[in-house]
Amino acid sequence: MANNSLNKSDSQLVKNFRSSITELENKFKEAADGKNIIVGTSDNPIIPNSDLCSTESIFADGVYAREMFVKQGCVVIGAIHKHEHISFLMSGHLTVVDENGASEHKAPSVIVAGAGIKRVAYAHEDTIWYNVHGNPTNTEDLKELEKEIIVASYEEYEEYIKNK
Repeated sequence: MANNSLNKSDSQLVKNFRSSITELENKFKEAADGKNIIVGTSDNPIIPNSDLCSTESIFADGVYAREMFVKQGCVVIGAIHKHEHISFLMSGHLTVVDENGASEHKAPSVIVAGAGIKRVAYAHEDTIWYNVHGNPTNTEDLKELEKEIIVASYEEYEEYIKNK
């Protein structure tokens, strides 16, 4: 079998994706104007509600769900989640890109989202989807939930895994 020098190892592709998506996210942060480009901050990593994208929190015993509306044509760069979780695409059409490749989802659809992965989603249509997470302490404090559910960087995720 011929050796193809253009093939990269899976770990190199993951490293390249992580570097590229971090760079893209930083460029969005630099260009953010609060109207056309909206980003989260270190203190508030989940983007604030706007005409382009809005969220609603729903609580049940041991469960936290976040409903997200994304306007057609918007790109969303997601947070890095500490735990695998389930998303339900209720309406709309998304293309999701992550370090494993691209996938297309049309509602209704269920997406199992792996831990430690940053995703970029493009909304082909106005879209509503729900992310569902465990909430063992039943807190309704979003800041506290964010500390339990997400991290700000791949380095922070690696540290979390190391100390788990």
